[in-house]
Amino acid sequence: MQELDKLETTLLLLKRDDEILLAMKKRGFGIGKYNGIGGKIEKGETPEEAMIREAQEEVLVTPTKYDKVGVVEFIEFYKGKKQNVIFHLFVATNWEGEPQESEEMNPKWFKINEIPYNQMFEDDRYWLPIILQGKKIKAFFEFDENWKLLYHSIKEVNF
Repeated sequence: MQELDKLETTLLLLKRDDEILLAMKKRGFGIGKYNGIGGKIEKGETPEEAMIREAQEEVLVTPTKYDKVGVVEFIEFYKGKKQNVIFHLFVATNWEGEPQESEEMNPKWFKINEIPYNQMFEDDRYWLPIILQGKKIKAFFEFDENWKLLYHSIKEVNF
């Protein structure tokens, strides 16, 4: 089996009461979809440092109270090339600043029972409800080059 390039990323969800912040991607990978906030971990960064930097860049907030709630691994075609993408998943319940639109993302609060799964990546509908129940996960998803979900598994874990 060929060794795939590995890309490590972060994904952050801001949560308050019965709402979650999602952001519409305005450019690049995932354009036109709602997602959490995040991106690539840069050389020398920890997942936590990358998550905070991405939140500052994408929605202009600084997370101050957060938990790591998951590690989600993908085999997917990222920018046309089959890759192994891993994201470190965080939920923040406190932050400095008010979420604002940036060049890359347009944030919007959603009631937890009104999440627009039909405007999100297909995997979100499997793992997000588990996270929103306060559980922590390790998950795996495999997509083909047309973003058809081929396989997935999710297990609850403790970090």
